[in-house]
Amino acid sequence: MSGSRNKSSLVVAGLLLSILMASMDNTIVATAMGTIVGELGGLNHFVWVTAAYMVAEMAGMPIFGKLSDMYGRKRFFIFGMIVFMIGSALCGTAGSIVELSIYRAIQGIGAGALVPITFTILLDTVAPENRGKLMGLFGAVFGMSSVFGPLLGAFITDYVSWQWIFYMNLPLGVLSFFLVAKGYKESAIRNAGRIDWLGATTLVGAIVCLMFALELGGKLLAWTSLPIVGLLSGFAVLFILFIFAEKRAEEPIISFSMFKIRLFAASTIIAVLSGAAFIAASVYLPIFIQGVLGGTATNSGLMLLPMMVGTVITATVGGFVMAKLSYRVILVSTLALLVVGLGLLTTISMDSSRLVVTLYMIIVGLGIGASFSVLTNSAIHGIAPAHRGAATATLNFLRSFGMMMGITVFGIVQNQIMTNRLTAVFQDGTNAMPQGVDPKDPYVLMEPALRSAIPEGILEKMLSGVSSSITEVFMWGLIPALLAVGAAFFMGREKHDPAAETEAYATAH
Repeated sequence: MSGSRNKSSLVVAGLLLSILMASMDNTIVATAMGTIVGELGGLNHFVWVTAAYMVAEMAGMPIFGKLSDMYGRKRFFIFGMIVFMIGSALCGTAGSIVELSIYRAIQGIGAGALVPITFTILLDTVAPENRGKLMGLFGAVFGMSSVFGPLLGAFITDYVSWQWIFYMNLPLGVLSFFLVAKGYKESAIRNAGRIDWLGATTLVGAIVCLMFALELGGKLLAWTSLPIVGLLSGFAVLFILFIFAEKRAEEPIISFSMFKIRLFAASTIIAVLSGAAFIAASVYLPIFIQGVLGGTATNSGLMLLPMMVGTVITATVGGFVMAKLSYRVILVSTLALLVVGLGLLTTISMDSSRLVVTLYMIIVGLGIGASFSVLTNSAIHGIAPAHRGAATATLNFLRSFGMMMGITVFGIVQNQIMTNRLTAVFQDGTNAMPQGVDPKDPYVLMEPALRSAIPEGILEKMLSGVSSSITEVFMWGLIPALLAVGAAFFMGREKHDPAAETEAYATAH
């Protein structure tokens, strides 16, 4: 018995390493992008470095989740880890932004397999009575990755070299590979069938079109430009074809029948909405702190630390109590805190103290944390073990989709409001600005040297314009947060029931 428990502990350790690597990779790279572009050039193409990874990861999640149900978790976890490590090694050798973008896409394919399958293996490996606390641990790691990613990325870039933000994945990946490969006993449950090639092709095509439209629209290309309109049209056509394909497929990539289960449907809706609301805080709070309050932190991870402390607390507590309280009670109460936190953030201004903003950040973190741990379990509640890979993959895919839509929509809102405010306040007096400083560019506020050179009267106007645009984003963020609370009321009275799952666990082992 002790040997089995030790093996299980080794597998869990390997899974923790894999989820930490895959979820942290984007935030690490974001911190180092300034240095990478400075060395490799290609400033006008740097957006592809992030986009390539995200597109490949999101496209792969539902496909690999389904394939793991059909042909086994272990082989696709190993495949994902090997591809992720190959992509990481190649990224460190990149000699141009184009090469780096291609290698990042390879990394993203690996991450698309690792993220959903890691959670599914955890469900297969851990006895039901221990699942709650481990879900809390995984949820905490998932949340903490957004803190440690920027911190680690900044440290490695400053004191070693940017190449090592990729090379560091190799020893961690090898360790995770051997821990899982050696310790994980594959479940006997299979759901083999014909691969849904049409569904996979149309899904990948739709995601590629949508993601690149969202990444490029309003940045490198106008929203009304022909390429963006073409990408959005391509998404619409391919998504409609995907729906038709899934309805006819013997083994669909995303089974719409799962959405007939109330708890699964509510869990995925909450994932989309809470992801969108959370991204409003995690993207714009660092800008507010550094740009408006004049924070001295050099990276967003340090600025977001108070929020992530709250996230870790409720992610951990949520995992521990979901066998005692219903999913609905946990998520309604915590998501209500998210609403309260965002509501409080709408009241901050350029005169707010750092302490007040920090307290509000902690409340937001407490509000989102439980969703990282509890939703994974609620989404597979009532789902047969043979379909859990598809269920967890769909949940993670939709959470990422919600965050991506949040980034885009809130970005449009904030940019439009900020442009209008700064245009209005700079009708007169712009000649007093230092040479080379654009009064309509809020990012000059992020640079201490440029900020100190701006005349006090003009600086105050700029701070007011940027501050109000960000607080209005928090107001818009209340919409998905409130809808998430509403969706949580439809979850029913179910809770994690270890006894009910013990028989299925024993059969699989």
